[in-house]
Amino acid sequence: MSETYKSAGVDILAGDKTIEKIKGFAKSTFNKNVLSDIGLFGGFYELDLTGYNNPVLVSSVDGVGTKLKIAFEMDKHDTIGQDLVNHCVNDIAVCGAEPLFFLDYYATGKLNPEKAAKVIEGFSIACRENGCALIGGETAEMPGFYQGEEYDVSGTIVGIVEKEKIINGSKIQKGDVLIGITSNGLHTNGYSLARKVLLEKFKLDQYFDELGHTLGEELLRVHKSYLKLIKELKSKVEVKGLSHITGGGIIGNTKRIIPEGLSLNVHWGNWEMPAIFKLIMNAGIVSVEEMRNVFNLGIGLVVIVSPKQERLAFEIAHEMKEHALHIGEVV
Repeated sequence: MSETYKSAGVDILAGDKTIEKIKGFAKSTFNKNVLSDIGLFGGFYELDLTGYNNPVLVSSVDGVGTKLKIAFEMDKHDTIGQDLVNHCVNDIAVCGAEPLFFLDYYATGKLNPEKAAKVIEGFSIACRENGCALIGGETAEMPGFYQGEEYDVSGTIVGIVEKEKIINGSKIQKGDVLIGITSNGLHTNGYSLARKVLLEKFKLDQYFDELGHTLGEELLRVHKSYLKLIKELKSKVEVKGLSHITGGGIIGNTKRIIPEGLSLNVHWGNWEMPAIFKLIMNAGIVSVEEMRNVFNLGIGLVVIVSPKQERLAFEIAHEMKEHALHIGEVV
């Protein structure tokens, strides 16, 4: 009996079915700038440079790491895509850029069209919320490389910013203040340590009073997008620096934008560590230093402004229904 692509583990019909399922999700994010349809060899986006004098494109690529393992065990796949888009959007937003379009990559051992469609639907939800277009992607079936229907995802975001309005920390001075904007959990970082510590002792369907829901629900909370807040802050405050708190924690990420010769004085006691981080710390006997190096500890975004503009920044955050905290200074 002759061998076929399907007998080798790749089902072209499943791929076609997946494309049909996701076309509607992608199209729901399209705007007047998108020229192509899903299925062409490239995504076409017509740049509207009205209002720009010296536009710069800003791009970022990322994944969601081992948070995927929680999605697999929970068999819940509609939030992972939102995590990835929001993470990527935040990474360029802290540079002062606004997102234009997003591209995704979905790879699996055995393609399940329904499962893939759930992930892509998550991409489309977050793209609409962030005002960017999902103009294309790639779905790859790779038997023998991934286990069964397990999958991996990555995404690329492209945005735009006026060159003179790039936020790079160059104007930061001694005495400027650090304003922390709260996260809603782990976001997409630290899951390898969190899984090792928590899943050795607890079940994902275990309810915790301090969390207000099950452990699995807590670990799959969607990574927040800070784009709307950042846009509002930029329009009314001189934002000197912005830091998206991902792997490396508050210090590790924020020091990347601090000019040479300056450092950070973080007041760790100014906010209470959220319950999920306390659970990780206590269950794994994880040191405070390690917690600070790995997790966001409840602060997903750091905004750096002059002391004179701190109050205005707080008022704007409050109006945007975000919780802002004074968490330190530049020294």
